Amino acid sequence: MSELSTLARPYAEAVFRLAQGGNDLAGWSSRLSALAIIVSDAQVARLVADPAVPVDRVVALIVEVAGDLGEHGTNFVKVLAENDRLMLLPEIDAQFETLKANAEGTLEATITSAQELTQAQIDDLVAGLKARFNRAVDVQVAVDPGLIGGAVVAIGDQVIDGSVKGRLEKMAFALHG
Repeated sequence: MSELSTLARPYAEAVFRLAQGGNDLAGWSSRLSALAIIVSDAQVARLVADPAVPVDRVVALIVEVAGDLGEHGTNFVKVLAENDRLMLLPEIDAQFETLKANAEGTLEATITSAQELTQAQIDDLVAGLKARFNRAVDVQVAVDPGLIGGAVVAIGDQVIDGSVKGRLEKMAFALHG
């Protein structure tokens, strides 16, 4: 996974600079998301991996499916294809979104709880995160009954584990020590 991150980083940063310079962060966000979905399709992935299929044919297919990418978007797909990096698009998209959120002063957070949270509970957690990180927070909420109780909050590479499952694992580790 870290290898994918390392390979994707220069592409994500280059697209981010291009998007920022053209004042088109939202447009590039949409394009990259669509491209990531396209290359994640099993049939497209097989086509991309097939050395018998010419690069220009793969590019034409992806551009056609994606719709209007504009000149820069089409050139970006060509560069990725020529360097055998098309399968990095999901990671490039993720890194771009992180750069975009940082530039906009927001954090992306995922709150996973053992039970469905009320809107008031979500609002309280978001307020706490805003106070802790001094930034606006966009949250995704998920439910995982395997947590037994409590919640896990993930922001980038930081994880705040307040789940019963997490506490039990820490206790088991301490006992086996």
